[in-house]
Amino acid sequence: MHFKLLLVFVEDSKTDTVMKAAREAGATGATIINNARGEGVVKTKTFFGLSLETQRDVLLFIVEEHLSRKILETISDVAGFDEAPGRGIAIQLDVEDAVGVAHQIEALTDAVEEEL
Repeated sequence: MHFKLLLVFVEDSKTDTVMKAAREAGATGATIINNARGEGVVKTKTFFGLSLETQRDVLLFIVEEHLSRKILETISDVAGFDEAPGRGIAIQLDVEDAVGVAHQIEALTDAVEEEL
């Protein structure tokens, strides 16, 4: 089985919604890093030197490669990434090797066979 790493940067208010949708699309779980900060093309405004930007979460998913595109598109749709700047981003990277995912392999074997 081959895996992809999905890195998702999303407003913290959307984290639970994204997690639920990703699970429904086939993800088996994620690691969530809270309170990340991003800067886009347009700099955020400040008020008396205090940043007005919203907090971001980073979600790290390791998913089976045949399910990865569906999960990625589901996340993008639910989070509205293409609707306006600053909503977040998601990228997909190949995983050359991984340990500690034996439980995911067991859970995914039947799901992937049905998908193919």
